[in-house]
Amino acid sequence: MKEDKEVLIEQLKRYGYIKSKRVEQAFLSVPRELFVPGYLRDYAYADTPLEIGSGQTISAPHMVAIMCEALELTEGQRVLEVGAGSGYHAAVVAKIVGDKGHVYTVERILELAEKAKTNLKKAGVENVTVTVGDGSLGLPEHAPYDRIYVTCAAPSIPPPLEEQLKENGIILIPVGGTFCKLVKGVKVKGKLETEELGGCA
Repeated sequence: MKEDKEVLIEQLKRYGYIKSKRVEQAFLSVPRELFVPGYLRDYAYADTPLEIGSGQTISAPHMVAIMCEALELTEGQRVLEVGAGSGYHAAVVAKIVGDKGHVYTVERILELAEKAKTNLKKAGVENVTVTVGDGSLGLPEHAPYDRIYVTCAAPSIPPPLEEQLKENGIILIPVGGTFCKLVKGVKVKGKLETEELGGCA
């Protein structure tokens, strides 16, 4: 597994998905095999999405890397994730923001939220809080957030997420249907300035 992980990370660096040391270190320190079903453990470090139950998937590692780099994460930030899945993406982000930072993640499917909690505990990640709910409404009780990212496509950026983002904060969200664009927004003087970072399937 260790060799598979190192091969994957080298590949992600070679293709320019991992650009910073902090993202590389986070990928090294989070055991992806703990976040996939047992029968898929052998594929934990393949650069592909994998089924995690309830009709959902864990994102391909390159997509996690792209999003982590685009979010410009730093130590001590408060982050909102919409769509916990198995907890892997939140674990990587949690490693980057460190003990002084925190990740709040909202998952609409109870079964997945429970799995994410279990997986995060197994991986020894303590600075993530998993909540069951409608992620499009955000999590106002812990707002405002330095960073917000959404792991599933939406037709547009939900207004509550924009409202819960700090001034100069960054939001990242796939917008569209089957083929979508990864949209990055920066809050400037209370309004989002957006740019498209490319396609995402």
